[in-house]
Amino acid sequence: MLRLVQAPNIAIAALWVDALRHAGIEASMQRYYLGAAAGELPPDQCLPEIWLMHEEQESQARALLGELARVPQRRWVCSACGELVEGGFEQCWNCGALMPH
Repeated sequence: MLRLVQAPNIAIAALWVDALRHAGIEASMQRYYLGAAAGELPPDQCLPEIWLMHEEQESQARALLGELARVPQRRWVCSACGELVEGGFEQCWNCGALMPH
């Protein structure tokens, strides 16, 4: 096993592990609940970690996580109310209209 990276929180760690597994890379998350020990242990030692089962998949895994870090954010203007909507939203948060195709 090889420690690939620390994640900033358990939600991001779960998303990364899921993306790696979906790509055929065997990965697991360690330190699920160690965040509760922060204060007793140094905070940087309590972050969730992503571990690979097969070290030979390291370069593929790092490339995939690099791609995830560079996903472009969408930005569109709602045709119903003119609100600027940013990020991954497909529905206007002002009026509820759906993003145009």
